[in-house]
Amino acid sequence: MLHNSSRRSSIKKIMAGTASITAAATVLPVLTACAQGQEAEEKTNTKLKGNINHAVSRWCFGHLSLDELCKEAKAMGIKGIDLVGPEDWPTLKKYGLESTMCNGAEINLVDGFNDKKFHAQLIKSYTDMIPRVAKAGYKNLICFSGNRRGKTDEEGWNNCVEGLKQLLPLAEKHNVVLVMELLNSKVDHKDYQCSKTAWGVELAKRLGSENFKLLYDIYHMQIDEGDVIRTIRDNHQYIAHYHTAGVPGRNEIDETQELYYPAIMKAIVETGFKGYVAQEFVPKRDDKLASLRQSIQICDV
Repeated sequence: MLHNSSRRSSIKKIMAGTASITAAATVLPVLTACAQGQEAEEKTNTKLKGNINHAVSRWCFGHLSLDELCKEAKAMGIKGIDLVGPEDWPTLKKYGLESTMCNGAEINLVDGFNDKKFHAQLIKSYTDMIPRVAKAGYKNLICFSGNRRGKTDEEGWNNCVEGLKQLLPLAEKHNVVLVMELLNSKVDHKDYQCSKTAWGVELAKRLGSENFKLLYDIYHMQIDEGDVIRTIRDNHQYIAHYHTAGVPGRNEIDETQELYYPAIMKAIVETGFKGYVAQEFVPKRDDKLASLRQSIQICDV
């Protein structure tokens, strides 16, 4: 049996312990709610660092209407949508988004400036589109080399120069940049001629205009040549725009693929690049918008 003094001491300890438990029971739900609220706030927080101007390619999120994509993109801090033609520019303007890479003048991906038989059609189409891009307040207009179809590099360069030089004075007048996309010829676009950075850079040098540049697609160039960061550092002055996607598979740009995008984005920022980086991966997860949100966070260095 305990003495009275010991008993009183024990009772005090028990009461103190009970009070602590009661207090914890009261405080814990509050702390939990605060933590959950903070987590929810972090998930919806769209404040980005501002070093990368983010965009997204429309075609990769075809399960959404353009209105829906614009609304979601705006909420994520994305500034523009790639590969949207004139008929949809009013929708982008409604949401305060840019048409970061305009299209609609090209024939397709395989019939391009490297073949003289397409020049008349291309020159007519681009002559019409360049002023429309400028009038809408946009700058980048995509173009393509087209497939080789047996042409040597020299023939391809000469034909592209002949065709594009007829358009560059108009592009310069309207401050529009004709942007030729680099596509891989190994997996996705067999026989495409502008499939190496060096080929596109040589064409840019021959044209000698700030109104012709390259769209460096990181996914495509990883497949056809690799050495992505060094290539960007060495040739950034010829690049107007970037696209992303995971390799292999063209899916999410997360830990499931071989490229480490934070390092690539840091290299882009270090070049002083002020254009746009557009997500152009095909999401394979059910929650496609979660994949897009994650990709923006990965690239926001």
